[in-house]
Amino acid sequence: MTSKRIKLQEDTHFRVLRLLRENSEMSQRELAEAVGVSVGGIHYVLNALIEKGLVKLGNFTAAEDKRRYAYILTPKGVARKAALTHAFLRRKIEEYEALREEIEVLKKEIEPPDDANSLRLLAK
Repeated sequence: MTSKRIKLQEDTHFRVLRLLRENSEMSQRELAEAVGVSVGGIHYVLNALIEKGLVKLGNFTAAEDKRRYAYILTPKGVARKAALTHAFLRRKIEEYEALREEIEVLKKEIEPPDDANSLRLLAK
């Protein structure tokens, strides 16, 4: 797998684990909408998380439709979510710093010159 693909997969896993930690009774459709992937894509992600032992299936009793599941983070899933949170935050801080530097360079490109020599050159 390429580095970009791994990052995308980790980001998707992070977002799904984060959402399930907040609400284990989200439907696949709700998860897909929240993460920004197709329902088929979220089904694939959930199966991968279940196979890795990060999420387990449970029926939730309040539902009239007994085919609905709760997706519960396992202790291993909670630990993986913490590691992914750390990596995600580190990556976002790096992106922020790079963007901030680029903004500063662009600001300098559009600022009018300060010194008199530059003004005289522009006036000619």
